[in-house]
Amino acid sequence: MTLRLYDTQAQAAREFVPRVPGDVSVYVCGPTVQSGPHIGHLRGALSFDILRRWLAHRFGRVTFVRNVTDIDDKVLANATDAEPWWALAYRMELAFTRAYSAIGILPPTYEPRATASIPQMLELIERLIEAGHAYAADEDSDAAGDVYFDVRSWGAYGSLTHQSLDAMEPAADADPRGKRDPRDFALWKGAKPGEPSSATWTSPWGAGRPGWHIECSAMSRRYLGAEFDIHGGGLDLRFPHHENELAQSTAAGDAFARYWVHNGLVTVDGQKMSKSLGNFVLADDALRGRDPLVVRYALGAAHYRSSLDVTDRAFDEAESALERIRTFLERAERMLGTASWLTVAPLPDAFADAMDDDLGVPQALAVIHDTVRAGNSALDEGDRDAAARASIEVGRMVGILGINPLDPQWRASSDSAESAALETLVQTMIGQRAQARADKDWASADRVRDALTAAGIVLEDTPDATHWSFDGR
Repeated sequence: MTLRLYDTQAQAAREFVPRVPGDVSVYVCGPTVQSGPHIGHLRGALSFDILRRWLAHRFGRVTFVRNVTDIDDKVLANATDAEPWWALAYRMELAFTRAYSAIGILPPTYEPRATASIPQMLELIERLIEAGHAYAADEDSDAAGDVYFDVRSWGAYGSLTHQSLDAMEPAADADPRGKRDPRDFALWKGAKPGEPSSATWTSPWGAGRPGWHIECSAMSRRYLGAEFDIHGGGLDLRFPHHENELAQSTAAGDAFARYWVHNGLVTVDGQKMSKSLGNFVLADDALRGRDPLVVRYALGAAHYRSSLDVTDRAFDEAESALERIRTFLERAERMLGTASWLTVAPLPDAFADAMDDDLGVPQALAVIHDTVRAGNSALDEGDRDAAARASIEVGRMVGILGINPLDPQWRASSDSAESAALETLVQTMIGQRAQARADKDWASADRVRDALTAAGIVLEDTPDATHWSFDGR
């Protein structure tokens, strides 16, 4: 079995081989914390959470780094007198952490903040200047204190996105008057009037702060070394952010990332998310009133490189799919006993093949639901061995994807007042049916069952009790 991942730079699926056997290294660009998370942030983080889980299954250890960009033009712009930039950044960082945790995204191995790696950024900039790939703006210019990467000094610039330099737009990240070429991008930004003194650090070129791109190059090198396996992020980061990271790191002599993996973006009802269109879906909006597991399933069901269209129907379909899985697992555990869950069953080849084919989650989910159907049929036919095998396989597959509805982390989220009320009502009706049957009032017993069936609830009579579940098959 061979895992193949689509490499953006190669523009093709490549066999993935870790640089260090049994120890995969991954760096993913995390959020810029100028505001709270939206549903696109959740989808992106979830894509790499699933990748990380599969890498761990296939190769063993995964060192997973996801940074926090806590100093940036946008962070400074959104700060106020009442809430300085550093307080805003920390508050928003906590909001991202809550949203990620809510849908079961594993915490990273390391989660560095940009402001904690300023010395490493300065060292990298100095290496670029010494190598002739960066320069400081004239001291007498309005851009004094700025340092820029000289894109024309590096012949490989544009190799990630396969663009020619002359076809690129000017870099709009600093005063163009200090640049030799409008496409040169800022490595260091000299302090400007009106900016808070708390947002500046000393440097050989004067007080200032880092440019956006140098932050990730320095942090990835600090935590993973000069060469690592996978660099990930959203499709919108390919240019200029990742293109510039690749250029400055390799120009400084680092091998940098061996594979570039990018997730697709999110649309809402077929349109790109936009505040002006009023379809900007915040993470809190997506989670409000919904089971977080349903949100996870819905956001992870499409292939990670595809565009994901978020609709109410998508969440409804996710809820139904999860209910089918939950119903089968609960039914199998009830009818077979917990001992059957200790049975060893291999991961289905079709599931593994799908995941090895550039993380084919849609095909992997199809394998899960096929196995659920087969398991239910085995239970109906009394084939305990086949049912036990199916239950183990389903449990392993949903465990890898992080969508096991019986996992305790999800049970807590579903124990709502509504669930408790429904349980009370259904149990009351089951009791009424039991009494009618005891009185041999078969018509009344059938009416209770028919009413529950009409509501999508299935009853299963056993020698000990009557159990209920949603009609999820």
